[in-house]
Amino acid sequence: MSAPAQPAKLLGIPLGEFGFFSALLLSMASGFLTFFATCFLAIVALLFWNTLSHSPINYADSYRYIAAPAGVAVLGVALLFFIGTWLRRKVAGGR
Repeated sequence: MSAPAQPAKLLGIPLGEFGFFSALLLSMASGFLTFFATCFLAIVALLFWNTLSHSPINYADSYRYIAAPAGVAVLGVALLFFIGTWLRRKVAGGR
C-alpha cells in the first residue's frame, strides 16, 4: 500500500485543497496579474527608450508583443498546475 499523496506546495503554501472553480480562479488571477505587471514594465521601458532615442514608438507594442504572450503563457502554466493538483487529489481519493 502506498502512502497518501502529499498536498502540492508552492513556496511552502499548501495548494492541494482547492476545488475546481478555485483552481480556475487562481489560474485566471495569475494570468491577469502577469499581464498587467509585464504591461506596466513594458510601457515604462518603452517610455525610457522613446525618451533616450527620440524615435516614435507605438506603445501598443507593449500589449501585443510583451504583455499578451506573457499573460497567456502564465495562464497556461497555471491552468496545468492548478487543474493538475485538483485532478491528482481527485484521483488519489481526496475530498
